[in-house]
Amino acid sequence: MKAIVYTKYGGPKMLHLQETPTPSPKKDEVLIRVEAASINDWDLGLVEGDLVNRVINGLVKPKRQIVGSDIAGIVETTGAGVTRFKVGDAVYGDLSGRWGGFAEYVCASETCLALKPASMSFVDAAAIPQAAMLAVQAIIDVGQLQAGQKLLINGAGGGVGSFGIQLAKLHGVKTTGVDHTSKLAFMRSIGFDHVIDYTKEDFTKNGQQYDLIVDAKTNRSMFAYTKSLVAGGKYVTVGGSMKHLLQLMLLRSWISKVHHIHLCLVSLKTNRDLPYINELFEAGKIKPNIHGTYRLENFREAFHLFAAGQHKGKVVITMHEH
Repeated sequence: MKAIVYTKYGGPKMLHLQETPTPSPKKDEVLIRVEAASINDWDLGLVEGDLVNRVINGLVKPKRQIVGSDIAGIVETTGAGVTRFKVGDAVYGDLSGRWGGFAEYVCASETCLALKPASMSFVDAAAIPQAAMLAVQAIIDVGQLQAGQKLLINGAGGGVGSFGIQLAKLHGVKTTGVDHTSKLAFMRSIGFDHVIDYTKEDFTKNGQQYDLIVDAKTNRSMFAYTKSLVAGGKYVTVGGSMKHLLQLMLLRSWISKVHHIHLCLVSLKTNRDLPYINELFEAGKIKPNIHGTYRLENFREAFHLFAAGQHKGKVVITMHEH
């Protein structure tokens, strides 16, 4: 099979397309013919090889050499112990921790997958798992967003933001999105009431306050957010700068107590809310926003777009010709 492989850390330039053996499923796994896979920040982090990802995947060189967590495809074969799926089922899910999705075939535990609704394309399905789960868990579970509140999403033009705005609109709240100049029109088009260009304005210094801030970038000191939240407001991060995430974990109790706010970190529960997203999708209440769909042989273009932060919504790579 063809796969996007890297054997050294150093960013997207280290990725190359090569023939690799097709994996065989274990007892509780299925072999999936991957139709589409989307790029996430974690994929980029693994390929770049920062300290945290080297601890996860090998200090000197990557142990798992095929990244890709969000996949959609068709079950080709099943392990002897598999009970939830059968050959021919269309499935999708987040394979974080095992990865391997940027390939024509991948093995996955049946617990990592959900049936794909017939009305959902493989490209749409591949765009959903990680970004949509982070959005649900940040806005609904941890953020506990309520009607009439004010929400700000930092990094609003990416995957989490493009799902988050749709969830927020279901709850009847006022929304503000923060991102680069090039994404403002896109953010308005998907429903943000207000948009802020971070190259021209710092939302933590403009005097505005919010009930909930969801941060997909985490590129500031935790102290910067204290004046941007109402009393009792919540700051929820889904990932970003390790320096600032460590600051949150070390100081959140003290900052929260002194400033009467709540600082929270989403610990991703992979695939948990896929049934909920399926319901919203089939009801026409939520849909992925796809910046571009790239063929497997054009993977470099897709990864460079993502690494440059120029994508609007999700970037998807298709694995087979049709």
